Amino acid sequence: MLDLVSVTSEELNEFEAHRTRLFAIAYRLLGSASEAEDAVQDTFLRWNDAERGSIREPAAWLTTVLTNLCLTRLTSARARRESYIGPWLPEPVITDSQALGPLDTVEQRESVSMAFLVLLERLTPPERAVFVLREAFEYGHREIAGILGITETNCQQLYHRARERVNRDRPRFDAVPEKGRRIAQRFLEAARGMDIAGLESMLAADVVAWSDGGGKANAARRPVFGADRVARLLAGFMRKGGFTTVFTEVNGAPAWLAIADGRPITALVLHIVDERITAIHTSVNPDKLEYLAAQFA
Repeated sequence: MLDLVSVTSEELNEFEAHRTRLFAIAYRLLGSASEAEDAVQDTFLRWNDAERGSIREPAAWLTTVLTNLCLTRLTSARARRESYIGPWLPEPVITDSQALGPLDTVEQRESVSMAFLVLLERLTPPERAVFVLREAFEYGHREIAGILGITETNCQQLYHRARERVNRDRPRFDAVPEKGRRIAQRFLEAARGMDIAGLESMLAADVVAWSDGGGKANAARRPVFGADRVARLLAGFMRKGGFTTVFTEVNGAPAWLAIADGRPITALVLHIVDERITAIHTSVNPDKLEYLAAQFA
């Protein structure tokens, strides 16, 4: 239970006005909705204990505290992910309600996509912080340097190094949302009908399917490559039954959820380029579906 005695209603409202932006930053930095929520709560605790007279710009102060809390978490998370069972994927977040902030542009949608967040895992924590603040939130180098407590020159070096690493393998992300939804709905219909040929026709020849079970749910521990194998994998999943399917938007991309007993048990997110599905990211680890389940409820 948070102690709110030292926080006035005005100060609480000030914090709440920034909560969505803080969560959006933390999620992009951590790739975990649950850890992002914890980081935002820890930021609030520091806001609660802070001397108000020393805070001239609440937005900058809160961003600084949050970012540095995330950097600490990232350092320990990297060690945990090295021993993770099977492929590691970010926690899925339903984004049709702007839970991660505005996603009006291709760049904004890319910044929360599964493929892009996986790519950011290759960066060091400082590189990731600089890159996210610069690319996704358009902070200047001087602002970022102040947030991280480094020189502006060092900030620029971190950014250029991060951008070079990311651009080497940056996934294309050019599907128009409405077009992507239509393709995803046709894909779901083909999967429901066990239409292997229909599924293959919507998959890129070099499509890759990633599944994250974390050792807590049945999932392939290696990526599955190729239209034929991925189509058969999905048809096999649908054949098991015992669930209903719901279409939605997850991490800025078209997705469908498998629902059993009123809760999501699977989130399947499609990456679409040139009207073909080039990647599928499937989350079945129940721990990673907790935040999405709360959104769904």
